[in-house]
Amino acid sequence: MRKIFIILILTLMSVCVFAGEWQWSVSIKCMVSSETDRNPDAFLWIPPKCEMVRAVMVGQHNMSEETLFEMDSFRQKLADMGVGMIWITPGLNQQWKVETGVQKAFETMMNDFADVSGYSELKYVPIIPIGHSAMATYPWNFAAWNPERTLAVISLHGDAPRTNLCGYGRENLEWGRTRNIDGIPGLMIEGEYEWWEARVNPALAFRMKYPDSCISFLCDTGRGHFDVASQTADYIALFIRKALEWRYPQNQNIDSPVALKKVDVKEGWLAERWWGDKAKRPKAAPYNKYKGDRHDAFWYFDEEIAMLTEDRYRQHRNKKMQYIGFMQSGELTGYNSASHVKAALRFLPHEDGLTFNITPVFTDSLRTEPSDDNTGGRITMDRVCGPVEVINDTTFRVSFYRMGMYNPRRTADITLLASNGGDKKYKGAVQELSLKIPYRNTGGKRQYIMFPGIEDISAGTKEVILNAVSDCGLPVSYYVKQGPAVVDGNTLKITDIPIRSKYPVKVTVVAWQYGIGGKVQTAEPVERDFYIIE
Repeated sequence: MRKIFIILILTLMSVCVFAGEWQWSVSIKCMVSSETDRNPDAFLWIPPKCEMVRAVMVGQHNMSEETLFEMDSFRQKLADMGVGMIWITPGLNQQWKVETGVQKAFETMMNDFADVSGYSELKYVPIIPIGHSAMATYPWNFAAWNPERTLAVISLHGDAPRTNLCGYGRENLEWGRTRNIDGIPGLMIEGEYEWWEARVNPALAFRMKYPDSCISFLCDTGRGHFDVASQTADYIALFIRKALEWRYPQNQNIDSPVALKKVDVKEGWLAERWWGDKAKRPKAAPYNKYKGDRHDAFWYFDEEIAMLTEDRYRQHRNKKMQYIGFMQSGELTGYNSASHVKAALRFLPHEDGLTFNITPVFTDSLRTEPSDDNTGGRITMDRVCGPVEVINDTTFRVSFYRMGMYNPRRTADITLLASNGGDKKYKGAVQELSLKIPYRNTGGKRQYIMFPGIEDISAGTKEVILNAVSDCGLPVSYYVKQGPAVVDGNTLKITDIPIRSKYPVKVTVVAWQYGIGGKVQTAEPVERDFYIIE
């Protein structure tokens, strides 16, 4: 009896997996995803105190876009700048190939968001396309097709413009003779532990071929391919702030396109590319005073961000490596150095069917034995993407979210990241892991959810109690698909509503129950809508 009680407590104790709400969602009806055979969904977040949206980051569903977009500290920095975010799942197109209809779909999406949210400027607002890995080429191509509307480009652990090594593994788009991204600042980020010279060289070559291009580069020192460190998120936020300062007009009409200023590369700074532990580097300097080899230099807005880059490289130079592995059921798990995801673990749930344990440990370089050659500090565990909640650094719980439960490619995939920031002697260490959960649970007793409708509420209401039940007696969980709200157990907490929101504001809550493998089947999720009325 005590064991059952503990399992029930673990199931009910979790707060909302993702602290950040997304206040609006629209279906992109002019496209059908090959992943789901359904229309993709787009989600919009606007800072609650935002009087006017100055720009919007747009990320398509891959992996680390979620990590960045859900970081409270990053959201706060965007809020201070009046910048919103859009996340699209499944992604529309990895290449931004306009023949597929992706451009029309994007424009329709922005118009729909302007109508449903009340923030009419979304029809014209400048865009910051961002993409990770397999989605990291699209931001450059988006800018080439939308030069007047692109504020800045961010390729996260990704690609150079016009690269021959697209993250998605196919050909790049041909821009043609007249299309370019001159005067549009772009940032390419490549992790130290994913380093490949063949990826950075096309970025340097692009700078030489297009001397008016503004290509910045950050080696994400002490980090890998799947993660977003807080210092890296801060760097991206600074890059966006600089782009706004350099490019945004002093006065802007809320209902007309923004006349962005082109950046003059000669007004910026140059700094040498990253060379690993090489200590002697030419000094970063204003563009016309730089004394290093310009073929090996990248462009930066000014002294502040150039020196921040140099400091990042200096802090991680000439330190010892440390390594992280994982233990399950008291044993070190396997490690495949040839695989893109090095650690693939088994899903071994508790009796609740949801909770599972993985213990990160410091190991030798082969990940075969525990090791004391490390900082001895804490190894933190964070979610990268997928239906999972981090309860603590060794305990995790299956937890579905606004991605939905109907994507055969992604619904069952979980990616977590173990990391240690290092110290004066050791470099930072990161190790991702992946695991697949059964989806759906198809064995055992059938299960159905009964979820009563939710009445509309008035603005100012703080909480709504959720009353869904399973006919098998198992606890039901929830996620907010859209609306200014987050879930805390069986309580829906209403968050601050953006000040120019168009009323009524729609909230969509989904009730789900995963079941227990071999005993109880996964229930069909049940969706309920209600409205916040002014």
